[in-house]
Amino acid sequence: MRKLKFLITLIITVLIATGCASGGKEKPRKDNWNDFQTYKKVVIGFDNTFVPMGFQDKSGKNIGFDIDLANAVFEKYGIKVEWQAINWDLKETELKNGNIDLIWNGYSKTEERESVVQFTKQYMVNEQVIVVKKSKNIKSISQLKDKVLGAQNGSSGYDTFNEKPEVLKNIVKNNDATQYESFNEALIDLENDRIDALLIDRVYANYYLKQQNKLDDYSILNAGYESEAFAVGARKADITLVNKINEAFYELYKIGKFQEISKKWFGEDVATKEVKSK
Repeated sequence: MRKLKFLITLIITVLIATGCASGGKEKPRKDNWNDFQTYKKVVIGFDNTFVPMGFQDKSGKNIGFDIDLANAVFEKYGIKVEWQAINWDLKETELKNGNIDLIWNGYSKTEERESVVQFTKQYMVNEQVIVVKKSKNIKSISQLKDKVLGAQNGSSGYDTFNEKPEVLKNIVKNNDATQYESFNEALIDLENDRIDALLIDRVYANYYLKQQNKLDDYSILNAGYESEAFAVGARKADITLVNKINEAFYELYKIGKFQEISKKWFGEDVATKEVKSK
């Protein structure tokens, strides 16, 4: 009997030590800042199609506003960023399981997400919009009645779409949106009339249509939701990591680096008041 108890205790100890008891790589109960400093690396999960925040160019290089900003933040601490493309619908799971250390790619701060992740300061304001072809002659969201709407899986826009059904969900066809892994796929379907409208982040819509020289072919309508803010998501235990990012935001703004990155991608200073003050 004693041998059996000892064996059970030993198995449980090994499981905990290897992380198997908590799902493998999960590191939710530890502030990992010392590890980031020791190993000089932090892994950031992102959607590598989300222009202009973080995406791959034609050569396969990761570029974008968030890419430049994150690299500048961690350069201050001598830590290298490893960018890991993830399924955006599984971002919080990837963070919880320790496969990534941060979610940083136009990640909107919401009450629902705050229950599972810790957020940094809000560094940029965004809003959800509806993109439609001008040829459809849709000039308000009320005209989307019984129209086919598209949205990205796991996006804050789709979350809000479901949380506030009275705005869009109750009027569009089938009371739901066709879901896509990326906005790129959705925009292709929009162009080919497989959907009538697309719920999307304004920053993405503006950048994509401008790059494709198609701004004159589409209308961008306010989706009817409150504006939202982008912030960086971390595990609840990584308090020091979040504080260090917040400190770096302020320092980068103070020396003009934040503004330089902002103007490179947006042509203007998009920093929030939180970034500009300690």
